[in-house]
Amino acid sequence: MPGLINVLLIHHMGEQMGSYEKLRADYERLRLLYQVSNEIHESLDPKQALEIILKQAKDLTNANSASISLVNPTTAMLELQAAIGIPEDVAKDYELPIGKGITGWVAKHDSPALVNEVDQDSRYTALWEEVRSELAVPFDVNDQIRGVLNVDSTQPGAFGLNDQEMLSDLALQAAKVISNTWLYEQIRYKARMFESLATINETIQNVFDLEEALDAVTREASKLMQARMCSVLLLDASGEWLELMASYGAGESYKSKPRLHIDESFAGSVVRRKQAIQLKNVRRSSMYQSTEIARAEGLVSMLSVPLMLGDSPIGVLSVYTGKPHNFSDEEILILKAFSNTSATAIQRAKLNKEIRQMEETMRGREKLSALGLLAAEVAHEIRNPLTVMKMVYHALNLQFPEDDPRHEDAELLGRKMDQLNDIVERVLDFARQSEPKTGKVDINQLAQNLYLLTRHKMKQHRIDFQMQLATSLPFITADAGQLEQVLLNLTLNAIDAMPDGGELQLSTSLSTNEQGDQVCVQFKDSGHGLDEKQVLTSTGLLQSKKPQGTGLGLMVVKKIVESHCGIIRIDSKKQQGTTIQIRIPVRPALEKQGG
Repeated sequence: MPGLINVLLIHHMGEQMGSYEKLRADYERLRLLYQVSNEIHESLDPKQALEIILKQAKDLTNANSASISLVNPTTAMLELQAAIGIPEDVAKDYELPIGKGITGWVAKHDSPALVNEVDQDSRYTALWEEVRSELAVPFDVNDQIRGVLNVDSTQPGAFGLNDQEMLSDLALQAAKVISNTWLYEQIRYKARMFESLATINETIQNVFDLEEALDAVTREASKLMQARMCSVLLLDASGEWLELMASYGAGESYKSKPRLHIDESFAGSVVRRKQAIQLKNVRRSSMYQSTEIARAEGLVSMLSVPLMLGDSPIGVLSVYTGKPHNFSDEEILILKAFSNTSATAIQRAKLNKEIRQMEETMRGREKLSALGLLAAEVAHEIRNPLTVMKMVYHALNLQFPEDDPRHEDAELLGRKMDQLNDIVERVLDFARQSEPKTGKVDINQLAQNLYLLTRHKMKQHRIDFQMQLATSLPFITADAGQLEQVLLNLTLNAIDAMPDGGELQLSTSLSTNEQGDQVCVQFKDSGHGLDEKQVLTSTGLLQSKKPQGTGLGLMVVKKIVESHCGIIRIDSKKQQGTTIQIRIPVRPALEKQGG
């Protein structure tokens, strides 16, 4: 009996000793966690705080290395955030898909993994050949898996459940550090963005030239968003097409891509919805039209925001990244704020350009008016002695026999004086700005007459001439002779623009707007085109297509069209041909042809 009592006493004492050792171990763990927590909160540097956690994790588990990997939500990859004891060549290229390896499995299942013989675990992916044991625990931020805390050992069977509990407690500390770091980074990012936005706005607002404003917008947007490339597309006058007006960081393939229709493009949907839209990968998206260009330019993610003037969109501002990126709400708000300021700056620059063009047009008209007065004065001064010369010539009655050499000279002198008189009359007619002698005019008939007049010249210059005349076109009230002069002048200019041959299309049509019906005549050639210096604006002074020309021929065209209450528009680009359109209003009381 005393022996049994001794045995029971010894067993009871053993249990007490076991409980004591457990309490002592728990106490030591809590003490160390408290110590780690204090050290973390004393450090304001997130990187240093993570290094404290890793050092404790490594020391407490007797591991050879420790690391913290974070989940990149955009790429779904685990990226190394901090590490100790891992070879530099391994740490430098560390990147692991979620679900791959033991670390990836922990991130995917949000559950710890204790593996004391990695060679016997099918989940293991060797990144460091000397590892024999691995312990990994997940940590969450705002109830979402955000990373994994790992320890590795070169010894098999190196870790136990106590180590797992200790590592899980340290992972909670790591989660707090990461959460605070992200919060701090968000605040710092917003502050930097708003500071940059204020600086950029000041830069843009101080630019008054349209081209410079567009270049500044794309350049500063790229810097603001740390983008690979930025572009601005603006709506044309019809409001149906988006044209690339400026870009920063773009190559030739992107710069040369065609304009986009608002109903058939991703950028158009941004305009229609008046909302920011992003694409995670433009190379693979069915919404993006130029996937091949995106691959060639190295573009991946894209954020597009509308350029708004009040409630009206004027275009699209787009930024591209060279790597997969998920644009945050803060980034979208920042770019939208930037686009609003940019739209105002662009509109102001456009208005400044229009004002300058109007001033140039006014100066041109003043010069033209002065030229007309000067021409009239010169013509009068020439006509007076010319009249005397003609009177003397006829008074002399220089009639010589036909076989007399002076006969041909006398006739030549008379013809040349008549020619000079005609030139003087034309100059005076131009200076007088005489009103057209109007009557009913069939514009289709004038076009057919034009072909008869110019067919030999076009054949000689290898011009393929095509006519598309609208049926049932109404008569217009016009001066047939002046309009014939207009059509002939534009045809000859088109021929001159195609010295090596080409194609000239002439078409007529009827259009209706708030002012009523208008007959439209359009010339479209495939010639060398005009630059901006040759065409000041679509409604301004037209310059000659000939580099050595004075532009007087097209000035006469414009004067005649305007005297008929019409308008002339020109659309031309270097090496891409020219389209000139004339619209002349139809008088209400006129009848239809053939009616």
